[in-house]
Amino acid sequence: MKAKDLMIPLVKYLKPGDTLKEAANLLSAARRREEKGGVKALPVLDKHAKLVGIVSIGDVLKSVYPGYMYLMDLGAFSWDGMVETFARKASGKHVKDIMTTDVITVKEDSTLMECIDHMLKNKAKRVPVLNTENAVVGMLYESDVFYEITRAMFNKDKGRTQ
Repeated sequence: MKAKDLMIPLVKYLKPGDTLKEAANLLSAARRREEKGGVKALPVLDKHAKLVGIVSIGDVLKSVYPGYMYLMDLGAFSWDGMVETFARKASGKHVKDIMTTDVITVKEDSTLMECIDHMLKNKAKRVPVLNTENAVVGMLYESDVFYEITRAMFNKDKGRTQ
């Protein structure tokens, strides 16, 4: 099996100039296959459709979590409604300011074992899939790889080969 066989085709993506509010909306509204719950990350493409980054739910969480909180006792400096206050302040930030720019990718013809290797060695739970022209054509998610592995464990879809 190859990455292209398991990837979710690229339909939604972010642009560097999108606001965090737009990014959060797209992350929560995007669909994976038949699921309705949104996605955990989206690629960021420039005006030439070139991959320049990725934004994950974790990036959004970090954008509302003040850096000084790492240094202090949370109980002494937090208040009820703190997250909401910081979320409203962060909503105008731009994707380019929070995105991860060192993006782990796989090629659409990469074997599933190569994909797992990249994901584990780089601690990446989702990776953009590139075609031969290095254009993003889809996203490969850790959970989809996991479910494919469990299908193999239970001998489902025996006709598939790697």
